[in-house]
Amino acid sequence: MNENWLQKYEEVKDVLICPTDLETYFTSDEIAGQPLETMEIGNVSLPSGKIVVRDPLVDLNGNQSPYFIHAPKGDFPVTIAVVKSEDWGDRYAVVKVEFTKEKPIVYREALVGIEELEGVTEDDYFGFGVDAGLGCITDKEVLPFVDKFVDETNVDNFYDDYFAALFEQSYKDHPENQRDAGDWINWKVPNTNYHIPMFASGFGDGTYPVYFAYDTHDSICGLYIQFIDIELALSEDGDEDDVD
Repeated sequence: MNENWLQKYEEVKDVLICPTDLETYFTSDEIAGQPLETMEIGNVSLPSGKIVVRDPLVDLNGNQSPYFIHAPKGDFPVTIAVVKSEDWGDRYAVVKVEFTKEKPIVYREALVGIEELEGVTEDDYFGFGVDAGLGCITDKEVLPFVDKFVDETNVDNFYDDYFAALFEQSYKDHPENQRDAGDWINWKVPNTNYHIPMFASGFGDGTYPVYFAYDTHDSICGLYIQFIDIELALSEDGDEDDVD
């Protein structure tokens, strides 16, 4: 990130906003006829406020760059908005980290500071990649402890040999809104007090946008991961039906 990039960001930051009021996923019982529930999964540890959102089975290591805008420091509650669809099943639509109780007014995309911003339009987003069906939220200062644990743990496959049992136990402890193999955990990094929430990623692999929410004072009040835009998904389903 350099001064030229920051200058360009200031020019386009109001273009890279979410057209949906993501907080409605946590305050409404349904959207576009699809029932919604909310589910609290504990706190995320943000000792520096340098947030990293990644696929935990692919990109959770100390080389990852955090978002250039920093969040408050501390432990903050994480809530998932679950869409209960007859066609899709139970899917995690939006994940929220709540920093304050202030109402979000605008949602600007979270960026790391290396994105190509030239020619960006309101239909564009950058997001983070998912290749193993999961997302997670953590802090840049937590990642060295993750690296240390991975280096010291002798397993052939980290999901099969370690995480799978934790996800299965999560289902046994909290079966609501999960499949029997488990769809979320709040992982306490061994030998630390840091928690990293991990969760299924909407419709699976893909690229998903992350937004900082700002209140009326232009202060950050939350972080939102948008896995499913319900109205857009329904319209796309409708387009597919029309083609058939």
